[in-house]
Amino acid sequence: MSMSEPLLTQIVNQHIPADATVVTIDKPVQHPAIYASDLTGDGMPEIAAVYQQGGELMLLVLKFYQGHWIKMSLTKGLGYGVTLLTAASVTSTARNNLIVGWQIGAIWSKLAVYDWTESGLTDLAPEDLYYSHAEIIDMPGHHGRDGKVEIALWIHDTGEAYRVEIIRWQNGKWVQATDVYPYYFPKVVQYYEQLAKQHPDYIFYWYYLADAQYKAGLFPAALVSVQKALSFSNPYPSREVLLELEKKIKQAMGTEDHARETTWLFPISVRTTTGTRWGYMDAQGRIRLEPILDDAQDFQQNGLAVVVKDGKTGIINLSGQFVVQPVYDSINSFTEGRAIVIDSQGFKMIDEQGTVLTKRAYPFIADVKDGRALFYLSDSSQPGGEVSRYGYLDTSGNEVIRAQFASANDFQDGKAVVQIKDNEYALINRNGQRLATYPFAYVGPLGDGLLPFQKEASGKYGYIDERGHIRIQPSFTSAFPFSGGHAIVNTAEDYNSIYGFINTQGTFVIKPAYNDIRDLGEQRLGLGQAIDPKQSFIGSVYAIADVSGRRLSDFVYTDVSNYKRGLASATNGTQTFFLDLSGRPATGYPRVEGSGTLEVVAPDLIKAYVDQRVSYVNRAGQVIWRQNTIVPLHPPYRVREEKYKPNPDYLVYYPQLEGLSDQAVQLAVNAKLKTMSQVKPIPADQKLDYTYTGDFDITFYQQQLLQLKLTGYNYPAGAAHGMPTMIYAIINLSSGQMYELKDLFKPNSDYVKVLSKIIGDQIKNDPQYSYVFPDTYEGISPDQPFFVSENALHVYFSPYEIAPYVAGFPTFTIPFAQIKDIINTEGSFWKAFHE
Repeated sequence: MSMSEPLLTQIVNQHIPADATVVTIDKPVQHPAIYASDLTGDGMPEIAAVYQQGGELMLLVLKFYQGHWIKMSLTKGLGYGVTLLTAASVTSTARNNLIVGWQIGAIWSKLAVYDWTESGLTDLAPEDLYYSHAEIIDMPGHHGRDGKVEIALWIHDTGEAYRVEIIRWQNGKWVQATDVYPYYFPKVVQYYEQLAKQHPDYIFYWYYLADAQYKAGLFPAALVSVQKALSFSNPYPSREVLLELEKKIKQAMGTEDHARETTWLFPISVRTTTGTRWGYMDAQGRIRLEPILDDAQDFQQNGLAVVVKDGKTGIINLSGQFVVQPVYDSINSFTEGRAIVIDSQGFKMIDEQGTVLTKRAYPFIADVKDGRALFYLSDSSQPGGEVSRYGYLDTSGNEVIRAQFASANDFQDGKAVVQIKDNEYALINRNGQRLATYPFAYVGPLGDGLLPFQKEASGKYGYIDERGHIRIQPSFTSAFPFSGGHAIVNTAEDYNSIYGFINTQGTFVIKPAYNDIRDLGEQRLGLGQAIDPKQSFIGSVYAIADVSGRRLSDFVYTDVSNYKRGLASATNGTQTFFLDLSGRPATGYPRVEGSGTLEVVAPDLIKAYVDQRVSYVNRAGQVIWRQNTIVPLHPPYRVREEKYKPNPDYLVYYPQLEGLSDQAVQLAVNAKLKTMSQVKPIPADQKLDYTYTGDFDITFYQQQLLQLKLTGYNYPAGAAHGMPTMIYAIINLSSGQMYELKDLFKPNSDYVKVLSKIIGDQIKNDPQYSYVFPDTYEGISPDQPFFVSENALHVYFSPYEIAPYVAGFPTFTIPFAQIKDIINTEGSFWKAFHE
């Protein structure tokens, strides 16, 4: 039963005294204190309303019974108004509780949580449960959401400071919901960060900021804030309280991942006869969610993970339940409680429950930053063809700043740089109002109050302040935004790189001499020295330095990632390990053979993404999980994964068969598989001007037919993108024969002509193939690349052959039933998987 607000108001007015009036709730917008929800658990909504009569408030509940609305309950209210009237599952998932905020002061309300019993409504909330603002949300804890809500109470203290408590009904009583703090308190942190920035001398904001950061799990930041609070001569609320908070923060910094050790899950991969499948393990290496997914990403702080199932993307909780069904082409990670999804219609924004918030699909939406998400719309009305116009969405999916800009940047601290038109940029606030206008050819993102800019399109780069005044004269060939009082700049006059590091006065802290400089965070830099100065595009080898320019290590690292809690992952091309802040390998942590990255994900668990494989080791280097290298088939057959890495730039995983009855045939098959996989002589000590990676999957296995997909990716140094390759090895396990396309068809059948016509008709009539270049398709070749599935033949083309690069491998599916007249059902190919 769905009822509009006017209908609800009409029903309530028919059941209240003539001299009574329905109370109005002022926020977030004015609306009558009426709410419909199932309070009894019978599946039908009741109507709750608060009215005023003779200076008293009355809470009325109506029930629909035998075709009429009757009075089910009438309860005397408190105070002089209502600030909240809603219903949610507080005590049980089977029915809702009625929640009322009785206004007893200008910024104070008494919370009432009513439970329906045989004797009427019973208020479960304590008599002294007062608050200033409340949010009622089913928040994810260690095991995700449980279907019952938690209540966040903001209780006023002083100024604009509030004490925040999160409570839930559990085992017949109210308890603090500490397990959801990591979900909710980042919002509280943002609130106090803004206040502390605006009023750095208000001591109480620093205490509440530190407390919120501690509860959000942001322990290093919390330590900074609490020490700032302690620096005041009269600390708030007291030095004793702050010292106790500091002690808790320091303790937590040593045990912050303890809860994750037993409750968090980590993605794992397993090679199977149906391809590589993904699931999740716990910190001890026990499988908790079976590997049945096409792909699985890390669980995010909100207890949700993006996964792929049957080619579509969705979101699961820590119990493995789909919070967002797998219906999307892709889903970004959550930022500020929102994720961007893509389907056939375009880009959309969803919340953590999977609700689509945008009113339409867009050609593009960026992740939410500082409460705003950049989007663009295509505009065909302008001369010169289609152009893109940029605007911003809020976290409710509304277009708060219409699409009007030629280009735009993400918001940061309530401001963003946008391009109005050629030679005109502006700094805007979150409502789209101009704070400044800049008459320059280019203005970049804001950082530390400075913006990189160009006076003319082909000119040098310098920096202006927010008002547009030049602070650092243009003298650089490229300039990056400031961060932490420093910026990376390039001084090379050609297409090479000569990077340096400047302060806000434009003085070089690190002289321009490097092929690359990376800001690694935590006051550390990666200085890149060209491997071959004559071919700088090939890459760099890195040393670690601090932001004062003091070099801490030699140039020995082929790659290094950002620092996090004093550790950075690095590799020298043959091993991957952690660096400490001294720039040297960190003691007490393992070295993993191969090149990639390491990440501490639990106190004694390290995730290694090394040589394109995910594995987990403990602090001692013992393997907790590693993808299997043997895939059993029907005995005696199996597929063994082998690795070929003669050079840090060349890596191939290739298949080898075992169990074939004729050893000579097995050797010949395996030699051909190595060749097809691009296993070939590669110089060991020479830096290649490209990288190559190869891998394989079992894509079809039925009876005696085994189908292996062999993939490769060649990426020339400095290129915009690499070139992928894909070839299938289709093998009869009994004979060792590798099949070609012609082997599927009867001798002398004109399969090329038949298949060419079918594919031509698909290109002409099926809209999904509209991307095919006009007049490029001229039919297939006799040895056209192909693969099979249980009921169909699949023919494909390489990138650029008949379609643009982004189309990948254009593939055409032809059901066997459509070509049964030319299939050689007596041939060994067909019989290998049809006997």
